[in-house]
Amino acid sequence: QVQLVESGGGLVQPGGSLRLSCVGSGTSFIFYTMAWYRQAPGKQRELVASITSNTSGGSTNYVDSVKGRFTISRDNAKNMVYLQMNSLKPEDTAVYYCYAGRSHSQDYWGQGTQVTVSS
Repeated sequence: QVQLVESGGGLVQPGGSLRLSCVGSGTSFIFYTMAWYRQAPGKQRELVASITSNTSGGSTNYVDSVKGRFTISRDNAKNMVYLQMNSLKPEDTAVYYCYAGRSHSQDYWGQGTQVTVSS
């Protein structure tokens, strides 16, 4: 059974940092584009950051609202993807989801981890 499991969410004060982790199992994600999405209450799910496979250059992409604050990275040996989140703002509060996708293959989603930014 293929799974993505996120961890690292929690409650943090504005200006603080969190590091989200996502571990994959059941298949190798080495050729997959990995990404983090988030969904705030009453809003649509949005793409936060993505990273292509190393064979595709390992390029990263970010939504404008997190550029300069968030960093996505991957460790193919561990089948993991990370999201380092710095200078967190209340508007970053959401459930964060790990995603894996590639052409001609099924997409995979994690169950989500809650991030709450509040004083």
